[in-house]
Amino acid sequence: MLAELMNFLKACWRPSSDRYVHTGSDTVGRQDGLLWYKDSGQHTNGEFSMAVVQANSLLEDQSQIESGPLSSLESGPYGTFIGIYDGHGGPETSRYINDHLFHHLKRFTSEQQSMSADVIRKAYQATEEGFFSLVTKQWPMKPQIAAVGSCCLVGVICGSMLYIANVGDSRVVLGRLVKATGEVLAVQLSSEHNAGIESVRQELQSLHPDDSRIVVLKHNVWRVKGLIQGSARRLVKAALHEAARKREMRYSDLKKIDRGIRRHFHDDITVIVVFLDSNLVSRASSHKGPSLSVRGGGINLPANSLAPCATPTELGAT
Repeated sequence: MLAELMNFLKACWRPSSDRYVHTGSDTVGRQDGLLWYKDSGQHTNGEFSMAVVQANSLLEDQSQIESGPLSSLESGPYGTFIGIYDGHGGPETSRYINDHLFHHLKRFTSEQQSMSADVIRKAYQATEEGFFSLVTKQWPMKPQIAAVGSCCLVGVICGSMLYIANVGDSRVVLGRLVKATGEVLAVQLSSEHNAGIESVRQELQSLHPDDSRIVVLKHNVWRVKGLIQGSARRLVKAALHEAARKREMRYSDLKKIDRGIRRHFHDDITVIVVFLDSNLVSRASSHKGPSLSVRGGGINLPANSLAPCATPTELGAT
């Protein structure tokens, strides 16, 4: 429950570009045991951070950020594509989505010469049909491929529009800064889970017994303090601390458990935090901006997997 709550609470915000400095120094992300993270990167509409913690022997979660052209046309549109694919039963489906969904989206965007909900819907359908075709071909030799699957959460920022598409139980939250009051409003764009739910408030209070203001009723809305800044790496670590707490063990001991066995304590976890610069978002979708391609990392060693192992890659901004 806390992992879902953190996705809701920590839809972090950052002030506009004239008030912050880009501090990213890592070019391909960093590995710390089973934790892979990229603390800061720049996309067409602002900045982002990513983090992945692995529990399965083969990482079943896949994720990506693609920023720049959203079609093959010189005229655009341009923007940012974010995808998180929570695989189950194996990594084959999530890897397939990671390799094909964005390419289908660019193809349909080129055909329609614009971004739309219909373009995203067609990209989902084409990806699903492609994987079904792969399953049909491999079924006689590898029947177990029919037992794998994946959730699919996508966000597309194009011009002044934010498109969200979700199949499965992943979560997306929009954190919105109210300039007049300095408050941050959190708007969950998928299934509901917020501090307005009594059980959530009780859980927060039990986790922070020494903080009487961990949840506060302000303007008739329940709020959680500390909703100002954060990173994907912090969110992943918060989820790990919760996994350790539920097992009544120390976080440091949980970190020593290798992948595979770690799955008995928690699933693969992927978090992407996207900071939107209002000045950049307001620009027309014809604004090119930097081109970027990042895939979430993890430890993928050759094993009895149906799909070939993928290596995390990144193309720097150009």
